[in-house]
Amino acid sequence: MGRVRELIAYREMIASLVRRELRGKYKGSILGFLWTFINPLCQIVIYTVVFSMIMRSGIENFNIYMISGMIPWFFFSGAVLQGAGCIRAQADMVKKIYFPREVLPIVVTTFHFINMLLCFLFIIAVIIVEKGQINLAAWGYLPLIFLIEYLLTLGMTLLVSACTVYFRDLEHIAGVVMMAWIYLTPILYAIQDIPKELLPIFEWNPVTPVIEMYHSVLYLAQAPRTEDLIQASVAALAVMTAGSLIFRKLEENFAEEL
Repeated sequence: MGRVRELIAYREMIASLVRRELRGKYKGSILGFLWTFINPLCQIVIYTVVFSMIMRSGIENFNIYMISGMIPWFFFSGAVLQGAGCIRAQADMVKKIYFPREVLPIVVTTFHFINMLLCFLFIIAVIIVEKGQINLAAWGYLPLIFLIEYLLTLGMTLLVSACTVYFRDLEHIAGVVMMAWIYLTPILYAIQDIPKELLPIFEWNPVTPVIEMYHSVLYLAQAPRTEDLIQASVAALAVMTAGSLIFRKLEENFAEEL
């Protein structure tokens, strides 16, 4: 709790660094902040063409099903991949200035979380065009789902950012892992289509219940299943706790390793 109070005391620093990330991400580009929407939109169009026209998935309204899982996935994978190198990228700051080192993974996670929230404008537009309305009662669960995914993502980002300081190849390994991880998460197919003998692998995936909750709310327009809420909450708290403890242990020698 003392560490939490210290991070709260540094909230202005966190907010300032997040604003810097938002302003500087596409600084100098012609389209600027529009790339926040263009990048995921292009990937979504490609996946939609491949899995609805070429490799037919058989899922009704596949575009809604896919984007309701893909946008949250972009948040998770983007934060973890950028977070893997966030300590090393700010080596001078880490070596010269005192501040809680958790600030850097928090900034990265929050930056990508804000991007996801902005991309939800696109999801809302697609759902309204396709279905004509949204289920506000079901959407009331979104703040809780957002919180669960934020904690899960932050815990994973804390873990990889600390480990990468000592094992720098992890930054590259993380990219390969993420390419495989997306196909072990029910985003481009329904979980019911997974063979029973492979189902345990997907059930141990901490992102699976999170994506299933998004599918329930956004695609099915109904409240998420209780078992998904419980499983996702437990996974998020476990990953967050493990990530925090490992980060605290490894940060003692950050300056020497950098």
